[in-house]
Amino acid sequence: MESPTGGGRSAPRTRREGGINGSRRRWLVAAERTPKQCMKGEKNYKSAFKNTPPATICLKEDLGLEEESEVVRVVVAIPDIVMECFEAKAATTTTSVLVSLSASRSFHGSSIMSQPETKIETEEDLERKKKKEEKAREKELKKQKALEKAEQAKLKVFILFYFFDFLCVVDAQQKQEQGLNALKKSGKKNMKRDEGEENPEDFIDPETSAGEKKKMSNHMAKQYNPRAVEKSWYAWWEKSGFFLADANSSKPPFVIVLPPPNVTGALHIGHALTTAIQDTIIRWKRMSGYNTLWVPGMDHAGIATQVVVEKKLMRERNLTRHDVGREEFVSEVWKWKNEYGGTILGQQHRLGASLDWSRECFTMDEKRSRAVTEAFVRLYKEGLIYRDIRLVNWDCVLRTAISEIEVDHIDIKEKTLLKVPGYENLVEFGVLTSFAYPLEGGLGEIVVATTRVETMLGDTAIAVHPEDKRYSHLHGKFAIHPFNGRKLPVICDEILVDPTFGTGAVKITPAHDKNDFETGKRHNLEFINIFTDDGLINSNGGPDFEGMPRFKARVALTEALHKKGLYRGAKNNEMALGICSRSNDVVEPMIKPQWWVNCKSLGMEALNAAMDGENRKLEFIPKQYTAEWRRWLENIHDWCISRQLWWGHRIPAWYVALEDDELKKLGSYDDHWIVARDEKDAQAEASKRFAGKKFELCQDPDVLDTWFSSGLFPLSVLGWPDETDDLKAFYPTSVLETGHDILFFWVARMVMLGIKLGGDVPFRKVYLHPMIRDAHGRKMSKSLGNVIDPLEVINGMSLEGLHKRLEEGNLDPNELAVAKAGQMKDFPNGIAECGADALRFALVSYTAQSDKINLDIQRVVGYRQWCNKLWNAVRFAMSKLGENYVPPSSVHPENMPFSCQWILSVLNKAISRTVASLDSYDFSDGASTVYSWWQYQFCDVFIEAIKPYFAGDDPAIASERSSAQHALWVCLETGLRLLHPFMPFVTEELWQRLPAVKGSTRKESIMLSEYPSSVECWTNERAENEMDLVESTVKCLRSLRAEVLGKSKNERLPAFAFCQTDAVGEIIWSHEFEILTLASLSSLKVYSMHMKCGLGFFSATVLLSGKDEAPAGCAIQNVNENLIVYLKVQGTLDAEAEQEKIKNKMAEIQKQQEKLKKIMNAAGYQEKVPSHIQEDNAAKLAKLLQEFEFFQKESTRLDEMK
Repeated sequence: MESPTGGGRSAPRTRREGGINGSRRRWLVAAERTPKQCMKGEKNYKSAFKNTPPATICLKEDLGLEEESEVVRVVVAIPDIVMECFEAKAATTTTSVLVSLSASRSFHGSSIMSQPETKIETEEDLERKKKKEEKAREKELKKQKALEKAEQAKLKVFILFYFFDFLCVVDAQQKQEQGLNALKKSGKKNMKRDEGEENPEDFIDPETSAGEKKKMSNHMAKQYNPRAVEKSWYAWWEKSGFFLADANSSKPPFVIVLPPPNVTGALHIGHALTTAIQDTIIRWKRMSGYNTLWVPGMDHAGIATQVVVEKKLMRERNLTRHDVGREEFVSEVWKWKNEYGGTILGQQHRLGASLDWSRECFTMDEKRSRAVTEAFVRLYKEGLIYRDIRLVNWDCVLRTAISEIEVDHIDIKEKTLLKVPGYENLVEFGVLTSFAYPLEGGLGEIVVATTRVETMLGDTAIAVHPEDKRYSHLHGKFAIHPFNGRKLPVICDEILVDPTFGTGAVKITPAHDKNDFETGKRHNLEFINIFTDDGLINSNGGPDFEGMPRFKARVALTEALHKKGLYRGAKNNEMALGICSRSNDVVEPMIKPQWWVNCKSLGMEALNAAMDGENRKLEFIPKQYTAEWRRWLENIHDWCISRQLWWGHRIPAWYVALEDDELKKLGSYDDHWIVARDEKDAQAEASKRFAGKKFELCQDPDVLDTWFSSGLFPLSVLGWPDETDDLKAFYPTSVLETGHDILFFWVARMVMLGIKLGGDVPFRKVYLHPMIRDAHGRKMSKSLGNVIDPLEVINGMSLEGLHKRLEEGNLDPNELAVAKAGQMKDFPNGIAECGADALRFALVSYTAQSDKINLDIQRVVGYRQWCNKLWNAVRFAMSKLGENYVPPSSVHPENMPFSCQWILSVLNKAISRTVASLDSYDFSDGASTVYSWWQYQFCDVFIEAIKPYFAGDDPAIASERSSAQHALWVCLETGLRLLHPFMPFVTEELWQRLPAVKGSTRKESIMLSEYPSSVECWTNERAENEMDLVESTVKCLRSLRAEVLGKSKNERLPAFAFCQTDAVGEIIWSHEFEILTLASLSSLKVYSMHMKCGLGFFSATVLLSGKDEAPAGCAIQNVNENLIVYLKVQGTLDAEAEQEKIKNKMAEIQKQQEKLKKIMNAAGYQEKVPSHIQEDNAAKLAKLLQEFEFFQKESTRLDEMK
């Protein structure tokens, strides 16, 4: 048989014709000489392979070598090694042994095994042995048939061996694939047999005691499992004190106060967004050398919590809070808080929130309650808190005033029937009803219109525009109320009345409408409240309607107007209806005595803090909210801080009821109120003010608005009003991160109270994140079934489990049915287990979406899959580092291969951009940058590019292999630190597995290590630019492969490059190694006029323009204006498809030409356009013409092929 090199020289036979167990093998070996070394005969082969590692000892037995025990298990890997040849090639010249494997004999690992120790065999042993041999013969026969097929296909496999290692290159024809697949299948079976010998326990983490450092498995699991990876780390972090801040530290402080979630059961996905963003910031700052403090806390959430417990009472005991009384009800709320408050803590732990739990607080604990009382007393004494009768948003179901944030406004376009709590029938909204008021003195009538007919019982005037001539004769006249005889003055008001709208006359109800309230104050009108606290008509409404529910009174009044002949019709009217988010009741504007904060001076200070250009203390991110801040504070109204609830901070005000008071109702006399820190102080103050009189003290039953205690949070969590070490070290805090929906309700109030009581703004920056909606853009609502618990995404949840959670909630049967239907539609298969890292990363990545996030759980699932890719990439890299690898203390890219220089340079750029993004609070860009580096540069390019260095142990490429190992380790260690703030669990797990630099003391945890910073010597713009071209070339070649190969994607084809410039040709020429590896091309000679290649089996041909022509039968693609690539097609080229591609490209070029010519031929172009731009345009046009001409020639060439 001739040598594969064509030299006609036979290879020496091995010394022994048969191997272990009698199997025979023949190897034809041809030596390829180099100037320095030559191998002659089997003696040389023996010495050459004597001390090689196990991966190459597979040939020892067949070369007649000794040490047979070392042969075990290695031949098994040969077929896979052959398959790997498709991705491996020699990087440098060296002496090699070219071995052609004869397919006439069996080639598998089962025939090679170490000799067993001699022992007496029983009958059972002989029977088992007989069966085993029969099975072996059957397998042998199957493999022989496969190899015979390979023989028929004229298999030619070339294995290139080096000293101490081997690197193989396979040149296979299209018809050789069948035989090669037979070898591959055989190898895979044997590999599976080897893998079956692995101990499964080596891949399972041992149990770790609570709070101890996680014990990890001996080997990395073959797949990423978020539940296993995220287990145990948090408890160890917390127990080790990694989250704690030190008030006496010399490090610069960085402080965030966690917006306290409501203690109403569990966190939702919006809270998870807050946690993900804030923990990213805190971990980054901690790693950057700051004394970080992230303060946890919970809000008592007055209305929300009271509603939940009231529903619970009704559901379980069929009782209202009034049935059990205030004291027992408050006790029930505390029980509920203690029982369910821990759920929130568990969720935060599971999310990986590195909060300083030693400083955890609750807005109604003793310290916070004292701070609330102190703030109220101080503000009252300064005249900033007062009591007054004013208009409030009233909830008739909850019987309390509510904050504007608790009012949802729904748009109604036309007549609409809605369900209102407490009413059996649907209630009509979206209708403007007109009716007439008779005028005094027989002057006729005046027609008004309203959407709330029932409020006419509280009308005290009718307003017209002073310049409306239709009503000029009625100025100062009176209308008569048809149901109570009240005289209603006709007043002129140019602020309220639009003479072009409706009749131009407006009914005024000062006690039940915001605009009318202001009008009433301007004209000193009477304020008449017609509703009881639970929404019934009171005595002021007249005997005919007293006791009626307000919306039943609406119907009754309409009928009564009909009877009196005063009804003038109704029509559709677009309106916004206020609905309480807690009770679903229609909000009723009502006049009530309440406690208020005068916000004029406080608001001005808060405004100046953000708008004073010379001394700006407050910055908003995104900047667009600065304008919103200004708009709101310039038009700020006084703040109602009292609530008619039982759960909350009791207002520290006592009413002094004198024995001789004529009016006995609480609050009848405004001057009888005393504000004090406790009842003892109130008693002392009352004794001074009402000396010698008998009195009783009664504390105001109302509680403070939750936002009042929350507004003090940055102060109270640090110990205010005491001068604590924490207050001195950490106030003001660094940044507030929250949703933009509470910019005014919470952020503004914190700033106002912080400046007033703390002497400075409570934080320097405010980052406002978008609001989370579901995938359809709908607001998260329990009644829709689209509220998501973060743990359901982290741990996964079946559809049945989601339904069960709804059933355990407070939804009524109708709402429950709707919610279940929503879940069934959105999560038909439940929610897949994603893990905390994937959820966090997805949420942070979403922050680029303006003011709303449409959360699609499938995106979270995608990041969980990416975690698996990250896991496998690190697992592969670790296998290439080896157990005994020792990382360098520093690396020098200039001495490394091109791909290593490039990956360190782009890593450097990723570091700089990530840090800049975090600095500017562009978290989405930071996450995207880290993701892109790991995914598209490290995994997709670098790992693939360096694989050939690890195909064997060839000493000739030992330096490159070592550099690749160092670059791998640096990338892993640095990349994991870069990713850690976004994904804390998986990065800790992987980082802990990395070998440490010898002689250095590594930090206990990745979260304590230094955050990466750019390294000047890593930057290599040339390498980046050249790799950009390489990647573009590879992308085009892969695209062509996909087009021409179809299902045979593993087949290697030759490629050619047409370079328009020598510079491009030089880059392609010098980086053929990377192109071959990444594009999986077959071996061909390289033609070039400028460089001579040292190896004779490159997979691309570089064609310099005008020097060479591409062979026939090539698919073509344009990389850029200077580079076109061809891929040789095995078989018939689809000329028509190629013509269509060229036609489209020519049309595109022609369009660019025409656009450029139009610019260059424009009037005044020569005179007005700078000369350098004219030169650039001329060069661009010349290039376009050249490209067009090239594609014309290609089109002609393809025509000739038809």
